[in-house]
Amino acid sequence: MKTLKLLNYAADQWVSGAGALEEVRSAVTGEVIAETGSVGLDYAAMLDHARKVGGPALRKLTFHERALMLKALANAIMAKKEELYELSYETGATRADSWIDIEGGAGTLFSFSSKGRRELPNGRVLIDGAMEPLSKNGTFVGQHVFTPLQGVAVHINAFNFPVWGMLEKLAPTLLAGVPAIVKPASQTGYLTEAAFRIMIEAGILPPGAIQLLVGIPGDLLDPLTCQDVVSFTGSAATAMKLQSHPVIGRESVRFVAERDSLNASILGPDAGPGTPEFDLFIKEVAREMTAKAGQKCTAIRRAMAPAEHLDAVQAALAERLAKVRIGDPREEGVQMGALASRAQLNAVRSAVMELSKSARIVAGDPDASPVPGDGAFISPILLRSDDPWDSAAVHDVEAFGPVSTIMPYRDLDDAIALANRGMGSLALSLFTFDKSVATDFVLGAGAYHGRMVLLDRTSAKESTGHGSPLPVLVHGGPGRAGGGEEMGGVRGVKHYMQRTALQGSPDVLSAVIGQWLPGAEKPTGAAHPFRKRISELDIGYTLKTESRTVTLEDIEHFAHFTGDTFYAHMDEEAAKANPIFDGRVAHGYLILSFAAGLFVDPAPGPVLANYGLENLRFLTPLYPGDSMRVELTVKSKSVRNEEMGEVRWAVMVFNQKDELAATYDLLTMNQP
Repeated sequence: MKTLKLLNYAADQWVSGAGALEEVRSAVTGEVIAETGSVGLDYAAMLDHARKVGGPALRKLTFHERALMLKALANAIMAKKEELYELSYETGATRADSWIDIEGGAGTLFSFSSKGRRELPNGRVLIDGAMEPLSKNGTFVGQHVFTPLQGVAVHINAFNFPVWGMLEKLAPTLLAGVPAIVKPASQTGYLTEAAFRIMIEAGILPPGAIQLLVGIPGDLLDPLTCQDVVSFTGSAATAMKLQSHPVIGRESVRFVAERDSLNASILGPDAGPGTPEFDLFIKEVAREMTAKAGQKCTAIRRAMAPAEHLDAVQAALAERLAKVRIGDPREEGVQMGALASRAQLNAVRSAVMELSKSARIVAGDPDASPVPGDGAFISPILLRSDDPWDSAAVHDVEAFGPVSTIMPYRDLDDAIALANRGMGSLALSLFTFDKSVATDFVLGAGAYHGRMVLLDRTSAKESTGHGSPLPVLVHGGPGRAGGGEEMGGVRGVKHYMQRTALQGSPDVLSAVIGQWLPGAEKPTGAAHPFRKRISELDIGYTLKTESRTVTLEDIEHFAHFTGDTFYAHMDEEAAKANPIFDGRVAHGYLILSFAAGLFVDPAPGPVLANYGLENLRFLTPLYPGDSMRVELTVKSKSVRNEEMGEVRWAVMVFNQKDELAATYDLLTMNQP
């Protein structure tokens, strides 16, 4: 193929690096396929452009508008995915490997877009938790909120997932409203550049939202401030170098690290040969060793089994690995391609040599190439350590390739201690059908692992497996794994926002957050709120209903009609004996039903459907002869699309003494 000259994207312009460029070689053939470099770029100007152009443009948009941008970016990637697949073969990845990277990356954008529209307001301030009363009469309250940082997110990505690695960081960053500078690894930067170019050419993002740096980052970190974020994926050594940069400490720059780790998989004490869990364990360890040629930060590096089953595990794994077909990933039937580069091949061989000083190789040959030529091919390497407590290397040295070490444990406590000896990992998997084993293991090992996958015969068919990070779950881990968290749905978005505690009157804070707070004004009007479209409803607009008396006949009729003849509604003496009630009381659901009868306007109109209620509390019992009235207040509103949106109503039910009998949030779908 023609040698690609990779370009940087700085201040909305494609720019070539000056001077001598770095050569990038195909993982499959060893031929030069790209040239890359960033010498001559003004990094301070790139940061300045992001802060002054990209940031303000993104912050003008609502969460929903940013979410729709993510969906459009995902569609743009999917429309040209075949171009990316073809280029991805040069990284050594098979089609299946690249599916995780390319379509998995687009899927992450889709997921954040969906969560952004479902879980975030159609506004620019994110509410964090409930209002905190701070005064006796309720005129002074507190409310935590999140707002976007006013700096830049610097994304430094690893070589193993050049598309997904970029998109899984961009999704929460852009949804938060923060611009980003993407720095991919040189070995596979040509695939990142191609995917980045697709997004730019789609014309979806505002100017300055994203920039690309394909060469050495130089002094990019020097101008960072407390408003900036560095999000890093890669080796522990590089992470420590970056994290110790004086600016990171001096300016309190947020630093999110996702580092390689010695992830473990454990065969439960109940999962001997012949059980479904044993077979699942063998399949998963082999898959994690060979997917992406083992170049996954979540790959299984340590496989643990009861001592009495270790021989069976070795035999089953060796047999399965021997059947793996290795070769050019373009060829049909190839199951494992090459490592990303010859340099990576040398690094893996060196790590295996270190491991073999205290563990013996029982399958594969690290020095023999299974494919002729200059490609970075290696066979899967399985090692065995019979005394893992006497071998520090198996818990400290990571061969970032198709390499794993099996080891025995004596009992469950021993297995937990061995798993934790990795000193922090991204992912751990446990194969057991014993619920007590799963419970004890989580309690013993949870603190050392960012994600734990508990697999058995019931979940296996639908499981995403040990090594698949998901956009809705946090991806990261303690200690050796970096101590950071990425993705995790809205949790990931908050990495790029500042939490602030607001204090003031309910009226002022309601205006700031775009949501009615208890104690704020409740204007009324002649028009029933169900006659108004979302655009016509003001936050705080309130309907105050007439009163209705609840009779004993109402209670008995409701009981017999619904079948709810609970004693507190039907037996006066038993109800009085209850420490909560003074006698027979109205059903809670009767109160809800009567409340709806008081506030509903039945004619067709802007209200399309009631689709639920939340935060229901019954506070004061209603007795026969008591009356009830309702105040229905527009709490918040959010347009979903051209046809409908959500209105959240605060419903408060009062008795004749103006005591709160019940409160809840009513959710309706309304015309915009």
